[in-house]
Order: sequence, then C-alpha cells, then structure tokens
Amino acid sequence: LIFGADAVRVALKRAEVIKALIGGGNDGDMALERIPAASLRRDGAALLDAIKTQGFFGGSQVVFVEDATDGLAAPIVTALEEWSQGDATIIVTAGNLTAKSKLRKAFESHPNAYAAGIYNDPPTREEIEADLKRAGLPLPTGPVMQDILALSRTIDPGDFRQTMEKLALYKLGDDTPLTSADLLACAPATTEAGMDDILNIVAEARTGEIGPIMARLEGQGVNAVTLIIFAMRHFRALHAAASDPSGPDAGIGRLRPPVFGPRRDRMAKQARAWGMRRLETALGMLTETDLTLRSAGQHGPAMAMVERQLIRLSMLAGR
Repeated sequence: LIFGADAVRVALKRAEVIKALIGGGNDGDMALERIPAASLRRDGAALLDAIKTQGFFGGSQVVFVEDATDGLAAPIVTALEEWSQGDATIIVTAGNLTAKSKLRKAFESHPNAYAAGIYNDPPTREEIEADLKRAGLPLPTGPVMQDILALSRTIDPGDFRQTMEKLALYKLGDDTPLTSADLLACAPATTEAGMDDILNIVAEARTGEIGPIMARLEGQGVNAVTLIIFAMRHFRALHAAASDPSGPDAGIGRLRPPVFGPRRDRMAKQARAWGMRRLETALGMLTETDLTLRSAGQHGPAMAMVERQLIRLSMLAGR
C-alpha cells in the first residue's frame, strides 16, 4: 500500500516499485494488470481472481489497484488473506489515509504486506542523488549541487524528475562539468521568470528600457495588480538580503523559496547596490501603489500608474 496526499509523489513511488518488480520492457507491461477503483467496486472478486492468474510469460506478476479508499477495504482484505506464495504481487495506491483507516490497518497488520506513507516533505539529498544517477548525470559538487537542492524545493517532484532527464539530454555528449547555467536552461519556465526582465531593469536603474517592456507585458495580458505583487515580492527579497547581519550574499542564500543559479548572484548584487534604507523606501512606494490600485476611487489607467512608479523606483536606484 502506497498512500499520501500528493498524487504525483504517490504515482512516482508506485512506478518505482512496479518497475523494480517487473522491469520496464514490453514483457513487464504484459505482467502488469491494472484494476481501477471503480472496477473493483462493481466486481469485488476482480482482485482475488487477478492475483491467482499466472502471467503468460511467467515470472513476477503485479496487480495494481488505483485510487483505493476505505470503501474498498473488504475486497482488498479478502485478497490479502487469500494470497499465497506464487500469486501476483498486490500494489494498492490511495490518497491520504488516517491511522484509523481500515485499508491502512489491513496492510500494516498483515505479516506479508507493507504500508508506505508518502508525505510532502522536500526530497532528501539521497533521493536527489538517486534521481541524478537514474538520469545518467554525474554527481555535481559545490554551488551546483546547492542549486539543484534549491530547485527540488521549488517545483513539483514530477517536474523535478523531468528536469533531471531534460538536463541529461542537454548534456549528452558534453563532458564539461555541470554548471548552474545548464540547470537554469533546463528548469521549467514560470510566470515569475517572465517577470524577471522588468524587475531587473528597475532594480538596476535601466530607466530607458522600462517603456518598451511594459508595452510588451501589457500586450501579453499581464495586469497592473499582478505586476505590483511580483515587484513587491522581488523588493522584499532584496530587503531581506540587504538586512542580513552576515551580508547580502548570505541573506540571498536564506531566502524561501530559494533562489539559485545566476539569478541568485544577480539579486545579491542588486541588494548590495540598493542598501537596506533605500529598499525600505522602495517598499513604501510599492505599498502605496498597491493600495491605490485596489481602492474604489482609483483614477487613470492602472498600467500607466504602475509604469510611472517603476520609473521612479529605477531613478531612485540610480542615485
């Protein structure tokens, strides 16, 4: 029994167990029988019948019951009690099950069964190293490994595994050591990454570039409130870094969610250039704009108001 609140994590673990039992080739597909929960509700004997059927090619056979609930405890418990050596292995997945769950108790108390709870904790370093090895990537050290750890805490497990596989293809035939730039090139694109251009332009006092990129963002459907929210998040992160007693570089390393790769170095440089006091002023200006945008008595186009405030911020950065 593999259960947990995160369906993606449960599915990944289930796939690992099934692959270990029957492999991943065509013969393995023939040795696997899937029984959806709805099918088992209609035919309570389906699981027992399936585990007693030997695989056509011989060897280990797996019967997989998907999305089980306590309402299916009776036919599953019957199959567990009737299971004998040589029968197919039973794999059951379920959502979050409490300690009082009938299904969970059945697996935990059975002498030949196991129950594994999958929780939403960040992956451990050992799990990440296993993902890297599975993707055929050599284990990196130093800052690159720290960036990989940071990435694993910011995206879903399925996306992280796909990123590692994409990274392996990206480095195929390339014997140079893995770099943070390689990781950034393969990391999933996010809405926040799409905002980075305008935020970096403002934070780096490149005032003349604000107008064209604002026109592009507006054309893409970005609204004023969203832009202010991202700007406040960016400047709060810079303020936290600039306020760190150990300095901006250490402060950037303590941000949550973590910042990795070239973006980390760029933000640390911005925090050093602004300083804590000017960043406090910037946050006050952004808060004032946010309140104005959300007020019922707002006057004038919202994006024009945001653009004017970003220009003021950029000019403040250049002082």
